[in-house]
Amino acid sequence: MKGIKLFGILAVAGLLVSFGAYAQEDNNRNEDGTVARGPYLTNGAFDNTFIGLGAGVNSVIEKGYGIGKFGLATDLNFGKWFTPSVGARVGWHGLKNTSKSGEFDKAAFNYVHADFLWNLSNSFGGYKETRFWDIIPYVDAGLLLVKHHGLKSFDQELGAGVGILNEFRLGDRVNLNLDLGIIGSRAEAFQMNGFVKRYVGFPTATLGLSFNLGRTGFDRYASVIPVVVPLPFTEADYNNLKNKVAALERENAQLKNKIADLENQLAPFKNLVDGQTYLFQNGRFTAVEAKVASPATVYFDLGSSKLSQREKAHLEYFAGNVVDGNTKLLLTGSADKQTGTARGNQKLSEQRVETVKNLLTKLGAAAGNIETVANGDTKNIFDTPAKNRCVVIEVK
Repeated sequence: MKGIKLFGILAVAGLLVSFGAYAQEDNNRNEDGTVARGPYLTNGAFDNTFIGLGAGVNSVIEKGYGIGKFGLATDLNFGKWFTPSVGARVGWHGLKNTSKSGEFDKAAFNYVHADFLWNLSNSFGGYKETRFWDIIPYVDAGLLLVKHHGLKSFDQELGAGVGILNEFRLGDRVNLNLDLGIIGSRAEAFQMNGFVKRYVGFPTATLGLSFNLGRTGFDRYASVIPVVVPLPFTEADYNNLKNKVAALERENAQLKNKIADLENQLAPFKNLVDGQTYLFQNGRFTAVEAKVASPATVYFDLGSSKLSQREKAHLEYFAGNVVDGNTKLLLTGSADKQTGTARGNQKLSEQRVETVKNLLTKLGAAAGNIETVANGDTKNIFDTPAKNRCVVIEVK
């Protein structure tokens, strides 16, 4: 039948792809490179349980009529994994479809079933909790309730089926499921007159989500190998161990003495404060006030008399460590002679000196203690043009 052939092709394709995926596993192997297969510790009653729901399509296959129209399929399942490879679930399939035979147009089906699950990926590729795609064949059996021909009551018939559950990991608790299956039952339940020994099949394909409950994952059993002490333990062996212990005790005492010597050497440094400047004399540290050496230089961009944020920070640091209301300063401004005119460079150097003076005044210097000189481009003291676009600050 076309439906059975289509289902078989999909199943075989899924298995071939899954076998190719096993070769990519690299964290489910033992130290010798072999696939880790267990054994695994028994989990609790609620551990590794899951609930799943999905929706998709189904049809009906009848001998002599072929495959019928497609209809809605829904399912709801609750299950548990007893080992990484073996699990079970109970569930409900809700199906609606139309038969080509006309015997039960627009029939509704409720299939209450129990499934045996076999995780093919874990069986052949080794258990891996973070594997993205698991291939899980299953077989099921249950009770099929059928309502058709406008009847209000349900006909009952036993059913059985097989399928492949494709489980795609979305996270620790959520999986995406593609469930491909086929349910078989006797046609007698569907009032097919004259065909009581005929069988019908219901291929289904649903897509949905499953949610992991309780504790997830399995722990491998690790055996403990007892330590065997060789016997007899002779007096010579005892004396040898005793001598080793004595040697280690002497070494430990020497290390304690070295530690005490180092602590004595470090004692003068224990109370030093980070960022404070000290003078070391006669084995003692004395805190002193540090001053930034002068002269200092701030630089300007080409053709500009405004300081960049970086140069302002340099000037502020200088003022904070050197300048107060009594400090006398000499500011010498210049411009590089490689650009501009002599007249323009003279004016630019005057503006630069004035910029620095105003900022130093704001930072605590007395305006009357600041002397300024603007050299324009006549006295370039540095070897590159960029360096000569500056104001040099000296403490008098």
